[in-house]
Amino acid sequence: MTTVVEPAEQLLYRPEEVAKALRIGRSMVYEEIRLGRLQTVRIGRRRLVPPEYIAQYVELLKREAEATA
Repeated sequence: MTTVVEPAEQLLYRPEEVAKALRIGRSMVYEEIRLGRLQTVRIGRRRLVPPEYIAQYVELLKREAEATA
């Protein structure tokens, strides 16, 4: 009997993965990080983005869109 194990939800994303998920360029992700608009955590020299920070960034974009409408 084979047991199928569902993969755990990814806890941290590389900037390249964030770019793909948001459908923006990698350089744009790094620019948003540099500006402090997209938060990250550091592990050694690596910058990683938890899903909740991605969600916060999307909410920021929504608020900005509403403010200009």
